[in-house]
Amino acid sequence: MDGDNGTTSLPAAVVGDAYTSLSGWETLTSLVDVGSRMAGQTGERRGAAVIEDAFEAAGLTDPRIESFEIPGWWRGSATLAVHEPHERHHGGQQDVLALPGSPSGEATGRVVDVGTGTYEEFAAAGDALDGAIALASSETPDDSDRWIHRMEKYVAAAERGAVAFCFRNHVEGSLPPTGEVGYHERPGPIPAVGVSSEVGARLARYAEAGCEATVTVDCRNEPSESSNVVADVGPETTEAVFLTAHVDAHDISDGANDNGAGSALVAEVGRLLAHDAVALDTRVRLITFGAEEIGLWGAYHAADTTDLDTVRAVVNLDGACSSRSLRVGTNGFDALGELFESVTDDLDAPLETDDTISPHGDQWAFVQEGVPAAMVSTTSDQSGRGWGHTHADTLDKLDSRDFRAVAVQVAEAVYRLANGAVDPTHRSRAAMREAIDDGYVQELKQGGRWPYDTP
Repeated sequence: MDGDNGTTSLPAAVVGDAYTSLSGWETLTSLVDVGSRMAGQTGERRGAAVIEDAFEAAGLTDPRIESFEIPGWWRGSATLAVHEPHERHHGGQQDVLALPGSPSGEATGRVVDVGTGTYEEFAAAGDALDGAIALASSETPDDSDRWIHRMEKYVAAAERGAVAFCFRNHVEGSLPPTGEVGYHERPGPIPAVGVSSEVGARLARYAEAGCEATVTVDCRNEPSESSNVVADVGPETTEAVFLTAHVDAHDISDGANDNGAGSALVAEVGRLLAHDAVALDTRVRLITFGAEEIGLWGAYHAADTTDLDTVRAVVNLDGACSSRSLRVGTNGFDALGELFESVTDDLDAPLETDDTISPHGDQWAFVQEGVPAAMVSTTSDQSGRGWGHTHADTLDKLDSRDFRAVAVQVAEAVYRLANGAVDPTHRSRAAMREAIDDGYVQELKQGGRWPYDTP
């Protein structure tokens, strides 16, 4: 390599700065201290301002906020009242939460446990779901060929006549999960709530003996406005490498790992690449998206307002601070896998890769159009989302040493990408459409996000 220390292309002084500076961690701390950063609400705007300030402090070019319209959702109260076989009332957020995209409403019915909510389990439940409350776990079976999204389980319940949907966390710890169910077809057709593993286990046990319950959701579905924060570093070339993350988070938590860390990493990598010692051949555009959690609206806005032929590649960070071990989803763009393999090999760091074309994450808005794009996260021992989408996604779960190590790896990868170490090839929309697994085709159509009905 052409760096000072034989392992990185970045100058050793820049790498040293990355490992010793607290700048990025301070940005992350400022983000989590905002509190709720729910899309389209005051906290998201405050989070965007934190990133804009970090971009300005780093000396990046033309830091700015770009706004766009979204379908907003405001949380009210949610309750779950069990009538039979034993009366129980759940009304606190430690037990039950409305799911974003849910409509307001009340529904009473028997509880039908559909296990992990696979299509096979829903089919087996058959007519029993008509007029019932569907109870589905957040877990995906080990033998499944892909992750089954909560929205798919929600839609499957509604299509089979369920009057309400109850999403049961499979991770123990009295933490009800939240997460979007409406996506681009808001509001959804039936009230939806998340319950803790413990409440869900009780419901499943009661369901075996015959359980009747009432789900009540109070919320608002109204138009709102979200925003992206954008800045550049490097020469004014027509072509650009995009480094992205989303700044919004669910309103029940600090959104530390999902995805305050990703946004803070974008700002920190921008700061590192802005060093006088760094020479970039291609412009790097830094973007933190708004409204990812409710349907990738910020990413779609950026993709729709950009000449995508000028985007060399997108590196999207999401959930990238649970450890210092990278996991890269290449979406079938082999050159991006080779890029990260070269970085982690040179740094003697672990790496997991996956070439599945996945619609989960902001990179999808670019992948669907054939732009080379990777999702970069970190591995952990937690099952599923772990602390994500719960009250427990807080700063104390993260380690500043992991943050700095990830910043070095990502900065090195983006630097090499901008300087031509690999040359990812764009694909046509038709080629992308044909390459998507049938299961994800079904998910995208259910969520109103299937992009290929028009040329």
